[in-house]
Order: sequence, then C-alpha cells, then structure tokens
Amino acid sequence: MVLPSAYFPPISWFAALLNGEPIFIEQYENYSKQTLRNRCTIDSPNGPLSLSIPIEKSNFVDGKCLMKDVRISTHCDWQHQHWYAFETSYFNSPFFEYLQDDFRPLYEQSWTFLMDFNEAIIAKCCELLDILALPKRTEAYTGITPAADFHPKSYYQVFQHKHAFIPDLSIIDLIFNMGKEAVLFL
Repeated sequence: MVLPSAYFPPISWFAALLNGEPIFIEQYENYSKQTLRNRCTIDSPNGPLSLSIPIEKSNFVDGKCLMKDVRISTHCDWQHQHWYAFETSYFNSPFFEYLQDDFRPLYEQSWTFLMDFNEAIIAKCCELLDILALPKRTEAYTGITPAADFHPKSYYQVFQHKHAFIPDLSIIDLIFNMGKEAVLFL
C-alpha cells in the first residue's frame, strides 16, 4: 500500500497502517496544493480548523516539485501558530497534559523539508500508539493506492457538545482525546 506524505494525517490514513500490508510513502509524486500533504484538520471551539504549513515556492519548476524536494517556508511563525491552535483546541482534552511534551519538541526545531517533518510526526504518532509498522519511502514513483472504505467510529471529542461528532479529523484529535486507547478506534 502506498500513501501520500501527510501532516498529522487523518484517522483513515492511520487505519490503513493497521491493515497488515507493508506501507510506503510516495516521495516521487508531484506536490499537490491544498491537500493533506501540508494540511491537517483539527477540532476547535469554532468547529473544524484547517492548519497549513507554508511551502517555499522557489524550488518549483513550472509549478511542479517532487514531494521529496518540497521545502517548508520560513517566512512566518507557523510553528507557533499551529502549536497555539493545538493548545487552544485540546487543553481540556483528557490526554493533552500527558502527551503535549511528546509533540511540542517537533515545533521547537527547524525543518527544511516537508517530508522530513511529516515523517517525524508519523513516527511519533506510531510510537505513542504502539504501531510497529513504520512506513518507508518509495524508491521510485509508484502512485498512491486508492483508499479503502473507512467507517469511522465515534469517540469522545472536546467540543462534541457544541457541534456534534466530526469524523476523520487529524490523528492528533484522536490521540489527545483517547490516549493509548486511540489504536482501538483505528
């Protein structure tokens, strides 16, 4: 199975890790704007909130760049903004206090390539969820495997009382709300 690189992937992306097949991350595809490659969706006090990592456009040729070569822009304080959004959205979640120190260091270091940052996030999530099947990068272009049917299960969400359950948010929503039990929902 070949999945796209993703910034805090949706829960359905992580469910694919548990299907028993070897998992690869496609690094030779052309970067696609406004996708999960540099964007995640979390639950916030005002409903779903999309967080995007700014991309450096200088290494794009004719509007194209291989995923493995996409650089993160340093022109804004996106790391601080994203971490603040996590704090605001998940401070009252059951596991934020216990798990924030696992994620905060990822936002305190400098990253050059988007794939490296995404890979570090995925590795940290797998570690916290006791998922041993770490994905590897493709060695040549193979294309993305079409997504299998995903049937999300309901779990506790901090703002569920305000705007009902929101399925298939970022994996960080599931982790901060369910802790180690998150793997049971995948």
